[in-house]
Amino acid sequence: MSAQRIRPATLSDIDELDALEQAVFATDRISRRSFRSLIARETAETLVAERDGRIAGYGMILFRAGTGMARLYSLAVHPDHAGQGIGRQLLEAAEDAAYEHDRLFLRLEVREDNSGAIALYRKMGYRAIGRVADYYQDGMAALRFEKVLRDAARPVIAQTPYYEQTTDFTCGAACLAMAFARFVSPDYLDPVWEVRFWREATTVFMLAGPGGCEPYGLATVATDHGLAAEIWCSSESYLFLDTVRDPEKRRVMELAQTDFRARALAAGVAVRHRAFALDELRDNLAQGRVAIVLVSGYLMMGSKVPHWVLAHADDGRHIIVHDPWVEEERGETAGDAANIPVPYAIFDRIARYGRSGLRAAVILEGKTAHV
Repeated sequence: MSAQRIRPATLSDIDELDALEQAVFATDRISRRSFRSLIARETAETLVAERDGRIAGYGMILFRAGTGMARLYSLAVHPDHAGQGIGRQLLEAAEDAAYEHDRLFLRLEVREDNSGAIALYRKMGYRAIGRVADYYQDGMAALRFEKVLRDAARPVIAQTPYYEQTTDFTCGAACLAMAFARFVSPDYLDPVWEVRFWREATTVFMLAGPGGCEPYGLATVATDHGLAAEIWCSSESYLFLDTVRDPEKRRVMELAQTDFRARALAAGVAVRHRAFALDELRDNLAQGRVAIVLVSGYLMMGSKVPHWVLAHADDGRHIIVHDPWVEEERGETAGDAANIPVPYAIFDRIARYGRSGLRAAVILEGKTAHV
């Protein structure tokens, strides 16, 4: 027996969705307020399975902006309708929704003790990609699964560990930590190193609040601690000063950047004063390097700030990116921000910042690679 229909949820469904949530889950429930927000959000879609005019189950999908990835945030079937194939129908509908949003991959988390759901996911072609201990409120671990939704080659993902930034302003430092974990030791994946890298690489002032990093500072710190670095930057001017009105802030930022440029020159860091081309980035990734790349925070996160991500692999259709920023208020986890497959055309569009379209990247590798 099948559900009569699957349709998009509306705000009038919240009472039934809340009741279903209470009936299915003992912990980790979605609140009424969250249902209201998620149903209205452009980067989410909630589907309900309706039978005899009542909601028998729902599936909720999140879409990460600027990527080829979607996430199955929640899937629930009312106990009165268990074993009737509704879960499979909702999963198929979620895959169709992700496909229609031009997403190539669908990821999800499931309780490690939920054998029925795990069996369904495996039967539907999902593969396990990780395990997260103590993921749920009751301490249960989660298994992460992923499915390719289109005829795409599997990503060839290099072994670059992921690290989530612990502050709002240390994205560049977090990318450095991941690069050092790749080439030197996973011991660098630590908040102490994150803050240390930030202190050493910051321009002191950014748009507001604590400072942020620029390419010369990132390259200088990388070489100071043992990596080989190369800078690509489309501008020879001082960076990120367009919106700085305070003359003292401008002066300090200019002095910091003058120092970084002199130190980079003294360290023998190669600097290319032009925008990198996508094929040039791909060539560097193919040779085992990684790249800390400047992207538009507006296109990635909806915030007009410069943001750094780590490009670390290429699967022939996508640049594979670790984004240190996790949108936790939108229900994201580190699994959504790690190994993000970004289609080439989208990556080429987001890898620039500001009205001038500033393009910058710091290419990194272990120094032993030169031997």
